Amino acid sequence: MGEVLKFKRPKPGVKHAGKSLCQHGHHQWVAAEQTPFDVKQGRLVTRYVCSRCGVTKFSAD
Repeated sequence: MGEVLKFKRPKPGVKHAGKSLCQHGHHQWVAAEQTPFDVKQGRLVTRYVCSRCGVTKFSAD
């Protein structure tokens, strides 16, 4: 016998959980571990990633 598949669609509350804050600009920024920092034009550049939606931003300290 094959595997049992779920044909029920996820509810909108489950599908979009935690993303409504990001849509309104309230991201949860975390410093990226893969590239902790990069030196560009004599400045320290850090990459941040939103833990909810995955958007990245760069900050020059």
